[in-house]
Amino acid sequence: QVELVESGGGLVQPGGSLRLSCAAYGRSFSIYIMGWYRQAPGKQRELVARINAGGGTNYADLVKGRFTISRDNANNMVYLQMNSLEPEDTAVYYCNADGEYLGRAVYWGQGTQVTVSA
Repeated sequence: QVELVESGGGLVQPGGSLRLSCAAYGRSFSIYIMGWYRQAPGKQRELVARINAGGGTNYADLVKGRFTISRDNANNMVYLQMNSLEPEDTAVYYCNADGEYLGRAVYWGQGTQVTVSA
């Protein structure tokens, strides 16, 4: 069992930055593929960025060059640094722990709201 708790969301002006944090509570954090997803009103949840156990990353095209995902396995934390934010980045951002490749479960946090507006 893994519990995920996001923090760091808020209101920011276009062009601004935010850093989201995700604290993971449970065992074997380091083996999970960790990800950030987002869901805007009226839209489906979409992948933002993922980082695997070895530190390899992949990003949605819309955020490449602006967002950076990182993880701290010693402290069971995952981060999403978001720069050059645009109104289109407004959404609820969810932390995800994916253990399917090991036959384990997939876990979600409760989400944190990010609003980009002047």
